Amino acid sequence: MSQSSPPDCATGHPEATDRLISVLHNAIAEELRHARLMIEELAALLITDEHFVMRYVDKLQTFDLLAQYAEENAAILERLANGLPSQEAIAPVRLSVVQDRLRAALAQGN
Repeated sequence: MSQSSPPDCATGHPEATDRLISVLHNAIAEELRHARLMIEELAALLITDEHFVMRYVDKLQTFDLLAQYAEENAAILERLANGLPSQEAIAPVRLSVVQDRLRAALAQGN
């Protein structure tokens, strides 16, 4: 008797699990991109306030970093949704601290 994949809870079909994971990865990627846009819009609004800029100029770069994190993670989720193996999905990540943390997480899972 051959072993088969467990059925998907929603449909009862094992193939649906992989398809739904891909759909979910893409949906989460879009949510992250939406968050990135909101961060960028907030930053653009805040830099119009001269008082805020003078007081928090050293913290404004955090907005850009948050936007980059969101975009990098969205891109990873899309690559996973498109079927790339996890190591290949994180290879193009430009933020080395993010890539290092993700590689460490994968190493713990082995």
